[in-house]
Amino acid sequence: MSEHEPELAGAQREHWQRTYGEHPGMYGEEPSEPAVHAARVFRAAGARQVLELGAGHGRDAVFFAREGFTVQATDFSPVGLEQLHEAADAQGVAERIATVVHDVREPLPLADGSVDAVFAHMLLCMALSTKEIQALVGEVRRVLRSGGVFVYTVRHTGDAHYGAGTGHGDDIWEHGGFAVHFFPRDLVDALADGWQSQEVHPFEEGDLPRRLWRVTQTLPR
Repeated sequence: MSEHEPELAGAQREHWQRTYGEHPGMYGEEPSEPAVHAARVFRAAGARQVLELGAGHGRDAVFFAREGFTVQATDFSPVGLEQLHEAADAQGVAERIATVVHDVREPLPLADGSVDAVFAHMLLCMALSTKEIQALVGEVRRVLRSGGVFVYTVRHTGDAHYGAGTGHGDDIWEHGGFAVHFFPRDLVDALADGWQSQEVHPFEEGDLPRRLWRVTQTLPR
């Protein structure tokens, strides 16, 4: 989708801004199942500082804060992050959460080896090219400390919406206004190159249901 990347990225940013504005707290207050899993894994690894990419309106970031982690939450939607702040205030964990408006196509605004764990629920399967996804995982690796854990989820090519709607190339399909990069298994495996303890867990979420992989991988110490 090379010549269309800027246009698609801008359109998706506007779409998410509008969606969060029209549907505040659209995913509810309960944490996602992958976040509950991630909290257990992060705690077992001794993590204290968590970076969440694509935090949206904050159901998982607020959950991590309630679980005792210090959280840095990023999203490219200021509207979503405003809702995150409101939820954090309401639940008394605002002091544990910092937010940054950030587009993951750009380098992460963090120092090398500065976080213990990274979480991203359906962020890597947004309208990102394979090259952008590879660069993002490289950035995750850069900001993680040795032994740090990365938990992410992606919709995969077995999902019912794969091949439906408008195709943008590079396994990106737009359906109902949302553009998704559906992951083949070889992309998951390529992104794990140089990491340890990879676990790929298939699961389903939502009414369709969406079909996803939950990937857990650790940096070597």
